[in-house]
Amino acid sequence: MTTTAPSDIRPDPPHSPDDRSLTEFGYRQELHRSLGRYASFAAGFSFISVLTTVFQFFAFGYAFGGPVFFWAWPVVLVGQLMVAACFAELAARYPISGAIYQWSSRLSNLTFGWFAGWIMVIGQIVVVAAAALALQMVLPAIWSGFQLIGTDPAPTSADGAANAAVLGVILLALTTLVNILDNRVMSVINRVGVTAEIIGAVLIVVLLLTHSERSPGITFHTEGAAQSGLLGALLVGSFTAAYVMIGFDSAGEMSEETHHPRRTAPRTILTALGAAGLLGGLIVLGGILAAPSLTDGHLGVDGLSYVLTSSLGDGVGRALLADVVVAIAVATLAIQTAACRMLFSMARDGQLPFSGRLAKVNPRTGMPSAPALVVGVLAAVLLLLNFASPEAFLAIGTTCIVMLYLAYAMVTGPLLVRRLRGGFTVEGTDEGTDETGAKLFSLGRWGVPVNALALLYGLIMTVNLAWPRAAVYDPAGGHWYFQWFTVLFLLVTVGAGAGYRAWKAQRGPAAPERSPSAAPAQVA
Repeated sequence: MTTTAPSDIRPDPPHSPDDRSLTEFGYRQELHRSLGRYASFAAGFSFISVLTTVFQFFAFGYAFGGPVFFWAWPVVLVGQLMVAACFAELAARYPISGAIYQWSSRLSNLTFGWFAGWIMVIGQIVVVAAAALALQMVLPAIWSGFQLIGTDPAPTSADGAANAAVLGVILLALTTLVNILDNRVMSVINRVGVTAEIIGAVLIVVLLLTHSERSPGITFHTEGAAQSGLLGALLVGSFTAAYVMIGFDSAGEMSEETHHPRRTAPRTILTALGAAGLLGGLIVLGGILAAPSLTDGHLGVDGLSYVLTSSLGDGVGRALLADVVVAIAVATLAIQTAACRMLFSMARDGQLPFSGRLAKVNPRTGMPSAPALVVGVLAAVLLLLNFASPEAFLAIGTTCIVMLYLAYAMVTGPLLVRRLRGGFTVEGTDEGTDETGAKLFSLGRWGVPVNALALLYGLIMTVNLAWPRAAVYDPAGGHWYFQWFTVLFLLVTVGAGAGYRAWKAQRGPAAPERSPSAAPAQVA
């Protein structure tokens, strides 16, 4: 296993009793531990960010599924909770930044784990760009002056797509600055933003449900749906839920900055997903019930922004939309932070180009500055695709979902293999308890069935999301590359990763693969 650079280059931060969580794995404590339980919860919840993602993709889900698309929500929630339960076990045993990369490489081998981390970090960068684009769904609805380019705010129009890119770049500049400043500043912004988002989400749910125009039975209808058939409506409608309920692993990503990570991270992974899943589902239901009309076309184009301003009035609606803006900003910040920690973790092992620079931590701020700049610049470059074509908005959003689902499967897959070979166990008294002396989170006898279902669900959803549906990815027709964008992007990502590793192997001996049995928390 590789270690970090010597202390004369990067001095140690103040000592913490939790540092043993890293020294046991051969790493030095460089990121500052300043995150408590609520901050850890906020890291996962803000990545999921129900207000950001529901407002961004509600119109899409409704346009293709009609009211029945609501029922895809509980299915996705159950599937993701099974994945999260597996991740909670791993977070307790491997409290290290770069969670997906670290977990996958220790459960299988370094090569497989490297590709999981590579796919994950590219997906995270795409998610950052997609989250920043969400401002276009909200800001022009609050005030027309936010439409800086043209007059049509629809994100699928040429004006809306270009304006979304401009707003997104401005937001990325701000989040990049915060990710350079100090992790305490980042934590405060995250906690305040998440608190505001939760309060806003609860208010939206209450107001929408108290302004219902119809009964919940309408969710069994597909009226107004573009997709024919119930199954087709649910499969495409599941995109909204699939996009919302990702990123709960961020609490694991922040383990090296969290107090008592073996105890805290597993619980916050599950609570962040559970809270976001419940609130998001109620918002979707409330939007369907409170919409003035289900067939006038507005709901499938303008989404929840249309429902809030038309059903609750401009004053209340715009006030709630302002809260959504806060949620979008905090979500973009949290996603960028997670991508930074992944780059840092892989670079610390010498597994990326310019690893020395990417792995450097500012001893004063406790932040790896170079990864923040890399993620911010690359996400901004991706936003330029919106100037080329409005269809890029959907292509970007769906691509990032597929990337993360595939990376998750590259963890649950090896974990299931390990369980079937003898069970997922912890050897030794110290490794079997968290920092408080309590037993580590474990699924126990439910481990194999839950893990198997989590993997099956993840693979099915990956195929469903990546399937090249012309009606979804190329509605205007004549652009085959948009229809196949997700598949092509994934192939390019894997090909680029394979090319880099081949080039690195030619330059010198490859880094030794990490054996899962070499870590203190062992898998039998």
